[in-house]
Amino acid sequence: MGAVLAIAWALVVCLLLAHNAYLWLGKRITPDTDILALLPVQERDPVLQQSFAHMVDTAQQRVVVLIGAPDWEQAKRAAQAYNAVIATRADLLTPTTINDQTQSDWLTAFQKNSLGLLTAQQEQQLRTQPAQFWTETALVKMYGAFSGPKLGSFQDDPFGLFSGWVQERAQETPVRPRDGMLFVADAENQYVLLPLSLKPPAFSLTAQEAVLPLLTQAANAARQATPGVQIISAGVVLHAAAAGQQANAEVSTIGVGSLAGIILLMWFSFRSLKPIMLILMSIGIGFLGAMSVCWLLFGGIHLLTLVFGASLIGVAQDYGIYFLCNRLNADAELDSHQLLKRLLPGLGLTLLAAVIGYLGLGLTPFPGLRHMAAFSALGLLFAWLTVVCWFPHLVRAGGLKSGKLVAWYSAVLWHWPRLRMNRYGIGILLAFSLLVLFACSRLGANDDIRLLQTPPKQLVADQIKLGKLLDAPTPVQYFLVRGASAEMVLQREEILKRKLETMIAAHTISGYQALSNWVPSAQTQATRRQLIEEKLLADGGPLSQLAVKVDEEASWAAGIRAHLLQPSEGMSVDSFLKTAAGEPWRHLWLGRIGNEYASIVALRGVNYANAGLTSLQHTADGLEGVQWVDKVSEISSVLGRYRAYMGWVVCAAYGLVFALLWPRYRRHAWRVLAPTMVASLATLTLFGLAGQSLQLFHVLALMLLLGVGVDYGIFMQEHADRRNATPWLAVGLSAANTILSFGLLGLSRTPALQAFGLTMLIGTSLVWLIVPCFTSSGSHHAPPVQS
Repeated sequence: MGAVLAIAWALVVCLLLAHNAYLWLGKRITPDTDILALLPVQERDPVLQQSFAHMVDTAQQRVVVLIGAPDWEQAKRAAQAYNAVIATRADLLTPTTINDQTQSDWLTAFQKNSLGLLTAQQEQQLRTQPAQFWTETALVKMYGAFSGPKLGSFQDDPFGLFSGWVQERAQETPVRPRDGMLFVADAENQYVLLPLSLKPPAFSLTAQEAVLPLLTQAANAARQATPGVQIISAGVVLHAAAAGQQANAEVSTIGVGSLAGIILLMWFSFRSLKPIMLILMSIGIGFLGAMSVCWLLFGGIHLLTLVFGASLIGVAQDYGIYFLCNRLNADAELDSHQLLKRLLPGLGLTLLAAVIGYLGLGLTPFPGLRHMAAFSALGLLFAWLTVVCWFPHLVRAGGLKSGKLVAWYSAVLWHWPRLRMNRYGIGILLAFSLLVLFACSRLGANDDIRLLQTPPKQLVADQIKLGKLLDAPTPVQYFLVRGASAEMVLQREEILKRKLETMIAAHTISGYQALSNWVPSAQTQATRRQLIEEKLLADGGPLSQLAVKVDEEASWAAGIRAHLLQPSEGMSVDSFLKTAAGEPWRHLWLGRIGNEYASIVALRGVNYANAGLTSLQHTADGLEGVQWVDKVSEISSVLGRYRAYMGWVVCAAYGLVFALLWPRYRRHAWRVLAPTMVASLATLTLFGLAGQSLQLFHVLALMLLLGVGVDYGIFMQEHADRRNATPWLAVGLSAANTILSFGLLGLSRTPALQAFGLTMLIGTSLVWLIVPCFTSSGSHHAPPVQS
């Protein structure tokens, strides 16, 4: 039977090798670097989820570059050099061109419907100002040298209403056209704005590897053309590339560090290459198996899953080490297959406990964590099967020898204290319990989603400066407006905007972006058109008085009236979005989703001080179809809820593992579980005393610590007699390697992974140190082997 299993497993491993070669050599799998892929999906509200995806998708294919110098000509010269390099790779980045024709096309879309386009101030003036006011306004426009910009002929806009509306729209951004380029300035520099569109997906590693050198080359060309020029760059692809480089570095650090630690420990323990090669083989097969199955299940792999999976090395070697340590100290007459039968119950329980720990990650709503859980659990299963199917054939009796480290380490067990239920033992437990209660009362909580990623400081500084210069809206905080029709959505936007004006007056925001700024609702357009007809174009009104003032015939005023009142279909969302003017605002319109329409009202210059966000949140109160969306707070609250939820899951998992242990260990089952429980409480105590804030990833690490720590309890309880140091050696080697792998996660610059790594480092070290204290004083004998 053993030979059949070994051959069957060899066939499986051959398939894994072939499949991984197909994936990696054929470049059919590229790790995903999108941090948003790790976040929970809002399945209850598809419109809300789509609105966020829409904002993100719009932003992620943009790269914005500002090239600044004290003198405009210098900035322009540097920008031309920058653009010349970008133009060589039109397959990667395409610039946005601005010329006279673009501006003409932009205005034409609105001039046909200018009677329906008024600012709120103009509408108020039409209702309150007398006819004389408008006659004088028209006269100033006709004769005044400084009457403001003139868009078209006098008869197109005799009262300057359309010009005023265009000027207000221009205030939505500080960017202006200048010499065929886009211009913006601050107190120190004048900048050329270069909006670039990214052709390949921003989260493609291939795209990142090509785009970053291109941008660097373009920046060097700009600096050569104008020494000292300031270049500010921002874009999702830059953050994704930084995250990818960080993750790659961490995969190397954790993976190579873990492997190096395992090799050294195994060499000092066995003084032979064979055990090292066997352990590395089981880990390698586990990694390949996890990769193949995860690709088949999920269609891809996230780079952070590989970072986390690199720590799998520290757990997958437990099974091989346990078998090798027992083979080292077993009688020479005992066949390796018989030894496996004796060890199989304990090995099975260790695998089950570890998988329960990893599957705890799968209970969260985070796709990334579910992928990590599946990857790790599958990796352990494949490594375990490798040990069970192959090790008895590859390791013969008497084939292993121990080094001096083993003898020294084994002797330590004789001097290890054992916890007894006397007055000293009870006193220690009481003191520990009081310390735990005190320290845990000091534990805070921090569920900020920004802990998932820490981009380089320079990228953050550039993003902040660019946001201030361009007065750009935030993509994660906005109002979502819904309605049964596009018209209803626009009307609801207009109601919301009236309330937002009070927020601007209170300096809570500096402004907002809404599609209804450009395309008023049909109801508003009709109302404004009628208002203009009544107040300005009626017989005897301002237009007629103007004709008298300038000594024109009545037919002159009639001609202008007829020109302005020519039939018009009015502006519509669909027609506007098809124009060049509509392109920058397409991200605000979600269109039809299911049975309703939706749009986004984005906010500029949000003031986060003085409860600014709270005020904005309450702005939507009482407005039908209007919803405040704060994605950062929403996901952070989800992290908080699942932190509490996973805390209860950890408690339930202890109960489940205890139930699994009871049939084999009976009254000693608690001894298997107690070291891990004490170590977990002690870890939380240390965090509390250090003033650390608890987050979801601390709790997830405690879940995994349960799976890892129970292994050590099982190893020790399977051979509770201290005359047999085999389990103590297995625990030491396993714990040391787990500390190396998971402990190295503590070096990660991502706070979430760092919290996970530190928890595992401290917890595993404590389990290792205290597990001998809980072993039973008598021997626990395994059931006899059935030959």
